Amino acid sequence: MSERLAEREKKADHPTPLRRNWRFQALWAGAGAANLGLEAVEVAYPLLILTLTGSPALAGLFGFVQVGTIVLVGLPAGVLVDRWDRRRVLLVAEASRALALGLVIVALVLDRITVAHLMAVAVVLGTGTAFGATARMLLIRAVVPPQQLTLALSQDEARGGVAALAGPPLGGALFVAARAYPFVAATIGFVISFGCALVVRVPKVRRPTPASAPASTTSAWGPLATVSSGLREVLGSKLLRVALLLICVFYLSLTAAILVVVVSLREQGTSAAMIGIALSGSAVGMLAGAALVPRLNTHLSPGVLLLCASALTTGAVGLLALRLGPWWVFAMLVAAALGLPALKILMDILIFRQTPDERRGQAVSATITLIGAGSPLGSLVGGLALQYLDVTRAVLLVAGIQGLITLAGLATRKVRDARWPEEA
Repeated sequence: MSERLAEREKKADHPTPLRRNWRFQALWAGAGAANLGLEAVEVAYPLLILTLTGSPALAGLFGFVQVGTIVLVGLPAGVLVDRWDRRRVLLVAEASRALALGLVIVALVLDRITVAHLMAVAVVLGTGTAFGATARMLLIRAVVPPQQLTLALSQDEARGGVAALAGPPLGGALFVAARAYPFVAATIGFVISFGCALVVRVPKVRRPTPASAPASTTSAWGPLATVSSGLREVLGSKLLRVALLLICVFYLSLTAAILVVVVSLREQGTSAAMIGIALSGSAVGMLAGAALVPRLNTHLSPGVLLLCASALTTGAVGLLALRLGPWWVFAMLVAAALGLPALKILMDILIFRQTPDERRGQAVSATITLIGAGSPLGSLVGGLALQYLDVTRAVLLVAGIQGLITLAGLATRKVRDARWPEEA
């Protein structure tokens, strides 16, 4: 018996390298295929709607509906993912998204596609993302030892950066070849993700019995209290509150800055192709930032990491006020996005280490919901700023918002002195 115990302890101290952890690699490959297809089709949707209607407003409405669905479904999705088998949730999410895009392909082939159909697909994709992203994150946590979590999440962020960098040009090229091709590519990506999740088996997690559920869930306010429990989980910690605020404002700042930069580059007579290259700087920054995460998490406390990343974004966005051309924009967007992977992984680690497994789904979905609010707010702020200010002042306004949040975090002692928690 003692020999078996010693063997288990040895395996715990020296876990299998991630490159040989086939369950993690399968989930990673599936997520990469799905994200690449999704990024490609994100370009095709507005192009298709513009072709059908000629209306930029309807083209923008698709993204709003999709993101809005993620925000609305996010909190209840977290509750359900904690109650249901997470692998099955991911399988249903990927199958639903593949089926929805398959129906778009059929409608395009039959020349029966409508805007209403595309908006319905936006709802399905948003719902699938709300459930699938939370389930996949928890599955990764289930197949990776605690000491490898930072490295695993870093690789996951790198995958997202590659998809964000390669997906848009791929989608544009496929759409030029044929309108249905980007949707075929995305469908194949979801099918690959489904297949990868199908072969992965994860340890069963013991769920709390109904008898042991908190009393609040059986009261008249029970359903509402259950749905909001994820918010209470992440907002109950001051460090998590500040981290969420900083990341949400980061997305706000980056989204607003990109909108302002597009207007600025167009005023300077920059070609559409060069504008696309300039905007790819944010994806390059995320990809480079993901590679830095293990070192940053080792040498910096969570509070210092938060403040440094936010300060870097503040400076880079502010320097976009210097209208020095597309390559300057590219460089500043690289710098602005460099800290985002570290911030997102910081949030994930704090949640995984401080939240019991039976409530992690609610905490992860609440995080996705709160962070996701930053992008639509950024579009609103950027649009209003351009309505009433010139480009330079609009950029400085956005940088000022990020700077104020950074100063607020710097003034909070609990944030400055925060330390990495132990595993829950």
